[in-house]
Amino acid sequence: PDTLHLAPDTFPRYLLEAVPLQITFLGTSSGVPTRARNVSSVALRLPQRAEVWLFDCGEGTQHQFLRSEFKSSQIRRIFITHMHGDHIFGLMGLLASCGLAGNRQQRIDIYGPKPLNDYLQASRRYSQTHFSLPIKIHAVEPGLVFEDDEFRVVCELLEHRVPAYGYRIEERDRPGHFDVKRAQAMGIPAGPIYGQLKRGQRVKLPDGRTINGADLCGPDLVGRKLVYCTDTIFCDRAVELAANADVLIHEATFSHRDADLAYQRLHSTSTMAAQVALMARAQQLIMTHFSPRYAPGNDIQLPDLLAEAQAIFPNTVMAHDFMIYDIPRQGEKVLASSSA
Repeated sequence: PDTLHLAPDTFPRYLLEAVPLQITFLGTSSGVPTRARNVSSVALRLPQRAEVWLFDCGEGTQHQFLRSEFKSSQIRRIFITHMHGDHIFGLMGLLASCGLAGNRQQRIDIYGPKPLNDYLQASRRYSQTHFSLPIKIHAVEPGLVFEDDEFRVVCELLEHRVPAYGYRIEERDRPGHFDVKRAQAMGIPAGPIYGQLKRGQRVKLPDGRTINGADLCGPDLVGRKLVYCTDTIFCDRAVELAANADVLIHEATFSHRDADLAYQRLHSTSTMAAQVALMARAQQLIMTHFSPRYAPGNDIQLPDLLAEAQAIFPNTVMAHDFMIYDIPRQGEKVLASSSA
């Protein structure tokens, strides 16, 4: 089935809680684009707030936006893993376009390594580009990167040829569904009392009864956890970052048969990605960032990388450009996984 797409600003919040967090892969090649794959970028749709967060922004990312259902005006946060070109060369063009298309009162926050600010400022200066919307750049260090009442983002330093960070996005737990019909049947008057009961509080009614709000609420909705690790060779910090993740997106640049290349270039093989997922007890592994060397007709092809990973961690899939993945809550099944 096709993925369900809703217009978040037209639905009540209690309905939006049932809409999944949604990942769209905008680029899945490493180093250079190919005919079928652009370089790295992943979009995360946050239905509760009609926002899109980007992870990496390789060359051509704004062209991928044009081929997707996203609008650049939806972008609120961009998380950059490291300063290699296939992860940042699309950033300046995308920001310039966002300034033309977006709400000029809406700020875009960009998170990444310390040199990112110098790179963007130099690019603006030498290209004489003016951003017509507010942009704030945050230099990240291992630990907390961002948090609000709905989400928390932390990062960890991985192991690559330049400083590279993996990101963990945690959705906060939410109270379970409040049973309005049951409350009405019990004769509980509507109003602010319902809010107190939904928060699990004990409330004394005007008639003298004391009601425990927890008795009228379903189990808490456990927040979902997404982890994005690229570029890196296998390292313990990636395992720690991915602990108990619902979805782990991990680079798998090389086949296990090319492990020597992986060690030389500090990239992961398919089996390394699977080992991280297994040791972290992740629910789902999605591999990305594939070397163009595994083109059809070569001795080793991408299906071979998938087989290598699944031999270690069966719940593995390979990303492709415009693949959509809905992140389920614990106990739910994936509602849809399709191409845009």
